[in-house]
Amino acid sequence: MLTIPKRKTKGEVGPKDHGRKMSLKDFEFAKTEEGYHYELSRGYITVSQVAKLYHALIIAALRDHLGAYRLAHTDVIFAILGAAECKLLIPDWESERHPDIAIYLAKPKGPKDDTVWRRWFPDLAIEVVSERSVDRDYIEKREEYFTLGIKEYWIVDAKREQIVVLRRGKSDWIEKRLGPDNTVTTKLLSGFKLPFQTILDAAAQADVDSE
Repeated sequence: MLTIPKRKTKGEVGPKDHGRKMSLKDFEFAKTEEGYHYELSRGYITVSQVAKLYHALIIAALRDHLGAYRLAHTDVIFAILGAAECKLLIPDWESERHPDIAIYLAKPKGPKDDTVWRRWFPDLAIEVVSERSVDRDYIEKREEYFTLGIKEYWIVDAKREQIVVLRRGKSDWIEKRLGPDNTVTTKLLSGFKLPFQTILDAAAQADVDSE
């Protein structure tokens, strides 16, 4: 049976639009072709494939730990959202980001419509570094998330065997780099502990499953 490719409707963004210049105003409610991940990176559309197993299993391990904490501390975390469930609008940089994990401690204020993302920001954002996201995660998002007022930003990089924990200071991030022998903690989540080995185990499982 002949399959006819679905045509992109007017105003829809697709994989061929990677690198296309667009304003945040136009991108915010643009329709996107399914099957891809879209962000606006400083005025230019970034299109990437759905997460590979390696990336996905690390995110899953992080969410498992955070989810277990939330169940035990229902009064601390309001929501744990993923890249397909939230967006961060950053007008100063003409960017729209979709963090791998976003932790919201408080409920959103104001109308709960499509404009909620203009005023509801996570307290903690986490990005898992992939081969193509190094500059975005280490440089661009580091600057943008500080501008947005996020309290903490974690850069999880299993390939380099490090987690960069950025805590908000008066004028810049206060940086701490953790390695395989360390455990991640945060003042935002009292009692939360994430052994770095958890990340390495998840990455190793992806390698085993791909054999």
